[in-house]
Amino acid sequence: MKKQTRHLLMLLLAAFLWGTTFVAQSLGAELVGPFTYLMGRSWIAVVVLLPVIAVRARAAARNGGKPVLPQTPAQRKQLALGGLVCGSALCMASASQQLGMANASTAKAGFITALYVVLVPILSVVLGKRPEAKIWACVVIAVVGLYLLCIKPGGFALAAGDGVLLLCAFLFAVQILCVSHFSPLADGVCLSWAQFLVVAVESTVLMLVLEAPTPASLMAAAGAIAYAGVFSSGVAYTLQILGQEGVPPALACMAMSLESVFSALSGWVVLGESMTGRELFGGLLMFGAVLLAQLPMPSLCRKSVRG
Repeated sequence: MKKQTRHLLMLLLAAFLWGTTFVAQSLGAELVGPFTYLMGRSWIAVVVLLPVIAVRARAAARNGGKPVLPQTPAQRKQLALGGLVCGSALCMASASQQLGMANASTAKAGFITALYVVLVPILSVVLGKRPEAKIWACVVIAVVGLYLLCIKPGGFALAAGDGVLLLCAFLFAVQILCVSHFSPLADGVCLSWAQFLVVAVESTVLMLVLEAPTPASLMAAAGAIAYAGVFSSGVAYTLQILGQEGVPPALACMAMSLESVFSALSGWVVLGESMTGRELFGGLLMFGAVLLAQLPMPSLCRKSVRG
């Protein structure tokens, strides 16, 4: 349980970094195209993670620990495969999110995207992994919280373009399950680096084919791209991979869905945006769902009997 709690805290920190990066992401999207933005932040993540890998590899060699870098052709093949699968899923999910946000409000896009909190346990069942019964109850609570946080009363109606955001939610669910599969098989930071190398290459190709960024637009968006590249991509997605090594996929996706809560809170604190009682209650429900999922059911039963 202590190990799971430590890994869960990594995922919560990742959600916090993703949520607080929302302002930078919005600013960057106004200045450059989605593939240009994704390309920039991904190449920055690739560069940022290289010295981290080098330091960890030297420390492991000095202390006689488990090697960080793959040592055999089979391990290198596993890392390359994990990077290709996780990176391709992440690239498609991120791109579809940016495209979908062009035709939907931020709150609506955030709510539909975060529906991966439902899709992950459903896909887990399809793949033969049955989540605990209490996880389903926590998923329902989390989705209700998401709705209260993101959607104004009477303000939700599905439009034709929302199919892109539903595709985005599905792709993020696939990426979470891919990370759950590959993270125990390779070093977490190396897998994160391989994942972002794939995203960087794929988004660069898409940018060259579909967009035509100018030097002026790139300079204007440099700050927003750099912030997202270091903190959201380089740090947060690495924490996701490390955290998912010790947390079941359904609980992991609930923890990461708190990105929406941290985004709203950062807008409140940094930008002075107001939060209604409905939104605050929705955020509390989401936090409560994650905490409830952590509590062992036998303990709850004993407490109720003794009470």
